[in-house]
Amino acid sequence: MKFTGLLALLFCLPVWADHYSPITVWQTVPFIKGQDLCQFQDAYGSSAQESQKKLSQQLVTLLNAGADPAQLIDLISALDRYTQQNRERASAGKGMDTLLEGSLKAALDAQYTKLQPRNRNITFFNPAPIFALARDLREEKRQGYLDASMLGKLNAMAWGTYSYAPSCKGDVVVTLHIQVSSGRTYNYQAIGRPELVMRAISTQLFAEFQHTQFPSKVQIGQRTLELVGAPGVPISETRSAEAAERTCKGIQARLPTAEEYEFMSNLGDWNQGIRTVGRVWALANKMVLAPELPNPSPVRTESEVRARELYYYCVR
Repeated sequence: MKFTGLLALLFCLPVWADHYSPITVWQTVPFIKGQDLCQFQDAYGSSAQESQKKLSQQLVTLLNAGADPAQLIDLISALDRYTQQNRERASAGKGMDTLLEGSLKAALDAQYTKLQPRNRNITFFNPAPIFALARDLREEKRQGYLDASMLGKLNAMAWGTYSYAPSCKGDVVVTLHIQVSSGRTYNYQAIGRPELVMRAISTQLFAEFQHTQFPSKVQIGQRTLELVGAPGVPISETRSAEAAERTCKGIQARLPTAEEYEFMSNLGDWNQGIRTVGRVWALANKMVLAPELPNPSPVRTESEVRARELYYYCVR
């Protein structure tokens, strides 16, 4: 199926109410080849004067190496043709999209294996039967067929682009785009070696969909704690705990208690929590939480810690 057909199928996806709900993406991720920035750089990266200077330097180098002056232009032309042929052979292959797709999935799975969040919010799903996949693999082709009847378990589509980087040193510029059924899109970009570039994109993708959201709710024992965040940002900075307390009251919320800060820190950044390590946090009644100073207690007065910045978020 052509790429335009894939986009048309987005309108058949089930409605996705919350943009940070888990997404289930079709397992085939098409990557479209864009402008060859290496060739573009060769053609337009230098002025006419710079190109003439470069040619003159090449001529001098060849003369110093003992080349026949009558054959200099032919030698330079032959070298240029050789370089161009190598680039054309390298870019003519049809496997770059397959490499990028496979690298993305492997790098993303590596993130999940390493960080082990409680819930996985990004899943690649193949709605076609196993025999269809086996047939396509036997014929050494990517599985590209998809129709509306297969979309019941999908709520997002992913695709990307790649271009050879202007450095002309083997790097590629890659973008990844995810569109959910509500129409919202998420876009990522990285540059690097073809076998490594998707690590950077998978890190961005993982952080986007796995980090703690504001507002959200967390169950603590028999009660529910709502993470409100600070006005305008999830976590804010202030010079005094009293100012942070006033700010939270202004949005009908409050500062977390020391126990709530600790519980959220234990959950971690990828399980609806917020790590407290390395920062001093504002508490009510002009107190602060300093996790790096546990003895005799991390709960201290501001004057004891004298932190330049206090961090906080609001809860209900």
